[in-house]
Amino acid sequence: MAKKAKGNRIQVILVCTEHKTSGMPGTSRYMTMKNRKNTPARLELKKFNAVLKRYTLHKEIK
Repeated sequence: MAKKAKGNRIQVILVCTEHKTSGMPGTSRYMTMKNRKNTPARLELKKFNAVLKRYTLHKEIK
């Protein structure tokens, strides 16, 4: 269950963009916090995908 937001900080989920196209089972997801006021756009970060064993682009989902 998601935490309650404290002011402008919200909890977001990042999902790997390359994992679906690889055909491997499972997903790579990370949870993080962001400041809604400073970063109104969706986050895109390079994170480690343990299944693919490399750093891949992870995008914020709603």
